Amino acid sequence: MSLTISANAKINLGLQIVGRRDDGYHLLHTLFQEIDCGDKIILQLSDKDTSLAVSGPAATGVPTDDANLCLQAATLLKQRVKVLSGVSISLEKRIPPGSGLGGGSSDAAAVLKGLNRLWKLGLSSEELEEMAAELGADVPFFIRGGLQLGEEIGDRLTPLKLDLPYTAVLALADTKVDTAWAYGRFAGQKEFASAAGLDRILAGSPVPWHLLGNDFESIVFARHPELATVKNQLIQSGAVYAGLSGSGSAVFGLFVSPPDDMPIDTASTSLDLLTCSLIPTK
Repeated sequence: MSLTISANAKINLGLQIVGRRDDGYHLLHTLFQEIDCGDKIILQLSDKDTSLAVSGPAATGVPTDDANLCLQAATLLKQRVKVLSGVSISLEKRIPPGSGLGGGSSDAAAVLKGLNRLWKLGLSSEELEEMAAELGADVPFFIRGGLQLGEEIGDRLTPLKLDLPYTAVLALADTKVDTAWAYGRFAGQKEFASAAGLDRILAGSPVPWHLLGNDFESIVFARHPELATVKNQLIQSGAVYAGLSGSGSAVFGLFVSPPDDMPIDTASTSLDLLTCSLIPTK
């Protein structure tokens, strides 16, 4: 028996770092938005141990050992529910690692949800979210999907239902940004951003795009100025909002209707452009 499941990516519609915990983790205020672009996973029941095979255009550099979140998710679930059978995991990797689109976290959540169905466990979303939190701060979001306000370290979620009639155009660069490095640049910072734009969204106001931003942009764009150029080109192309997703390197623009011809030189900046839809909260 097998099951094919999509592992959708996410973009961050605004990301502010609003504080820091005593243990060193930074506190966030962000909007996670699920999009219909991502990886594909095939789960196949097996009499052997759990295994993982990775293929696809973004497979380079993706670990196939216990460092991979897919295997970690399968192992965690198997231990919790005492399942004896194994599973063969085939991961078609389409979302580049280090792009800020949550590919690895989404893969882990997809394995949890898929095995819950394949093994007929009947676990609730809340039970899956509890296990997801052990795998990473972003993983619970991918159990829920849709549009969620993320607070604390990104693991405290509040579902939002907003009318966002936009198409996302992703600009995927060859550049990889290490999340630990990006957060490390905030280590000595004593003043943190306010979350005025996101707070106004919660108050029910029209989306104040001009107030939103991503605190990682100043850091990442300083090292990779070509990404700042791409953001500006997306805005010049008519995007109502454009920005870095997470800590990057993916840059996205939201369009009412994307133009047929983007004024972006994808050859000189080593970019792939990908058009995706926003998935609403269920």
